[in-house]
Amino acid sequence: MTDKKIAVMVETAVVVALALAFSQLRVFRAPQGGSVTLAMVPLLVLTFRRGIRAGAAAGAVFGLLRLTLDAYVVHWIQFVLDYPLAFALLGLAGVLRHRPYLGICAGALARFGCHMLSGMVFFASLAPEGTPVAVYSFLYNSTFLIPEIIIAMLVVPPLVRRLPGARDTAP
Repeated sequence: MTDKKIAVMVETAVVVALALAFSQLRVFRAPQGGSVTLAMVPLLVLTFRRGIRAGAAAGAVFGLLRLTLDAYVVHWIQFVLDYPLAFALLGLAGVLRHRPYLGICAGALARFGCHMLSGMVFFASLAPEGTPVAVYSFLYNSTFLIPEIIIAMLVVPPLVRRLPGARDTAP
């Protein structure tokens, strides 16, 4: 194993630990799961620095580890959608690493899609009577994901520009 691979593995482990710590510092917590935190920030920074594979791996591991802290699971498919898959898809930001704002949107919208689908399928019974399930899921997930996306947009691009070793991420 090369020194570079070891460095990426160590950086990934540190990023996952930092994201877990940030996930416990909640600005807002939604009643059926989801909260506004800084957890996406280190995951996205890693994605821009080390690429899609490292970002997706870190996101998936983070999602799995979140289960040990505060899981809200009603079905195994919901578990996959809301935890490892949703956070692994943040790695898609690396596809647009030369355009960090668009990359953040791509990764965050993929995560949003997972949570929204999960909400439509597994939490439809919570929608107020007369409210379409898709509208309910969109609005519910927007309460915590839109603020997280805004935070990431404000924090991640300046951070990435200042960190050494970024993979051509400066806009």
